[in-house]
Amino acid sequence: AQQRQARRARAAGLALLGDKLSAKQAQDWGLIWQCVADAEFDATLERLAQHFAKAPTKGLAFTKRALQASLANDLATQLDLERDMMRELGRSADYAEGVAAFLDKREPQFKGQ
Repeated sequence: AQQRQARRARAAGLALLGDKLSAKQAQDWGLIWQCVADAEFDATLERLAQHFAKAPTKGLAFTKRALQASLANDLATQLDLERDMMRELGRSADYAEGVAAFLDKREPQFKGQ
């Protein structure tokens, strides 16, 4: 409750006063995940693009859906949702590829299946 009040106060201050919010301040407040210096932007973007290009897309989609659902779900409902998602992902070709790659000590080649 205290964190919610703090967020509301910050939002009200920004909205009512029209103050500018720097990227660094937004990061410090937890409004954004990361900010980087201009000189690091391209390298950071490339690193993130490479990460997501190699990642299991179905797993990413389920993670995004679970995070979004957690905002409204109670704990029991969220745990049920995550159990069901893990069950489905555990039957996927990408899961099998991830396990095989781990056992073979190689990089996985996910196909979004």
